[in-house]
Amino acid sequence: MPYRYEIRLAGSGGQGLILAGVILAEAAGIYDGKHVCQTQSYGPAARGGASKAEVVISDEEIDYPQAMRPDVLLAMNQKSLDIYLHDLKPEGLLIVDGTLVQEVPVTGAVAIPFTQIARQELGREVVANIVALGALAALTKAVSLKSLEAAVLGRVPPHTRELNQKALQAGVDAARRLMRKAKKQLIPGE
Repeated sequence: MPYRYEIRLAGSGGQGLILAGVILAEAAGIYDGKHVCQTQSYGPAARGGASKAEVVISDEEIDYPQAMRPDVLLAMNQKSLDIYLHDLKPEGLLIVDGTLVQEVPVTGAVAIPFTQIARQELGREVVANIVALGALAALTKAVSLKSLEAAVLGRVPPHTRELNQKALQAGVDAARRLMRKAKKQLIPGE
């Protein structure tokens, strides 16, 4: 991971991205022992308005708390992708919810249907944010999966811990399937 690693999580109010940002920051800072800063922003409508969380992770002290040129953009809907894509570093990683994002204007984006996985495999669309965190961790290695799980379990209500563990694992599994598929396409016969 580079000296300063910037992650932006963007979507609509109600998709749990502020909580996802807090969990990601706690995983990096408390459990992985990195320097971390987390900021958040949401529109006047708490449910449905624009929402974003930014997490900056570093091995050294952080002098500016916001993402200037994110290394990773996780877009949970089309509007957020359209608003924030221009900030992503040219070599940055774009991860989108393939359920809610239909038009991705760049090649190389990773599309995983977080909302569909949450709804169909887990029966609760509300955990799509945790599915997305699992995939993000598996794809980027920005935080360890063990630390991310500890942060999730420390933040969610006790009666939802099992559901959230399953959601986290579902995201990891989806990302790993995607990486295996990409590897097979690059190296035929494996």
